[in-house]
Amino acid sequence: MVIVGAGFIADHHGAALRASSRARLAGIVDVDAGRASAAATAAGGVPWTTDLAEALARPGVDAAIVCTPNMTHEPIAQQIAAAGKHLLMEKPLTITVPSARAVVEAFDAAGTVVMAAHTHRFYDYARAVDDAIAGGAVGRPVFARLALLGGWIWPDWRAWVLDPAKSGGHALHNGVHLLDLVSWWLRDEPVSVYARGRAQTAAELRIYDYLEMHVEYAGGADAVCEMSRGHRPSTLDRRDVLVAGTDGVLQLPADGWGSTVVTESGTSLLHPQAANGFAVQLDAWLDAIADRAAERAMTPADAVRAVALGVATELSIERGEPVTLDEVMEGVRS
Repeated sequence: MVIVGAGFIADHHGAALRASSRARLAGIVDVDAGRASAAATAAGGVPWTTDLAEALARPGVDAAIVCTPNMTHEPIAQQIAAAGKHLLMEKPLTITVPSARAVVEAFDAAGTVVMAAHTHRFYDYARAVDDAIAGGAVGRPVFARLALLGGWIWPDWRAWVLDPAKSGGHALHNGVHLLDLVSWWLRDEPVSVYARGRAQTAAELRIYDYLEMHVEYAGGADAVCEMSRGHRPSTLDRRDVLVAGTDGVLQLPADGWGSTVVTESGTSLLHPQAANGFAVQLDAWLDAIADRAAERAMTPADAVRAVALGVATELSIERGEPVTLDEVMEGVRS
């Protein structure tokens, strides 16, 4: 398979791929020849090109991992679907609901697998929390709070991520991690989002690098998500998780793995899972390719829902009021 886009996140996908015994990195594609060449050399001298069609036509290339800017996702995905190849797309799948649906439909028609790379689903903490909930640790989950707080990570203000026309806004670029996780944990369908955003680092920012998102669910559950890339110091990396259910509370403290599950029967320790999130995600995608009928760890519907949640968040901040998922799913921001 090939990696499309030779930026920072591609290094993580490439490392997982090179460590896998189930797949082989066959090349690098990037519109910048120098960047493509450097990445190919770092990957052990694999072929490189600036032409995606050329890479997809090579013998033995049956899949692609795409790590390009968000606004390019739909046309690249459509090209990969038309070539009859499988796709692992860095989140978000696209930046609008209609385009996300169009991508899913294209892969359904081609009979190939598309999966959005919501890597946090495959991190230790997220899987350990989900396993505990699935095992009945808190009964029926009714509330989740997730905070991922960090500092500035972009080199300067020219980064495409900081242009909402290219990224879709911070809710679509980074906020989807949290919105996807709480929906996964709560096992309920979101119905509305009420969000606030702040340009924390500087007023001149065109995105909100601090987000607060409240999600309501069809079954009565609620979630509060707090996402930041504007905290100080810039090296800050803080995570808070709390899931409350009908029979108990699960909490991951910010200082690491001293995590507890509290129920009426007592207090127990939540044990982490030892694995590389990108490697686990790669295996999940390869599993879906190997067995199309098997239950998927991240479904196309999950990917579309994540896009809808991100769009609803951006729209809620713009309007200053809650936005329903029904409205967004009807294509308000097409």
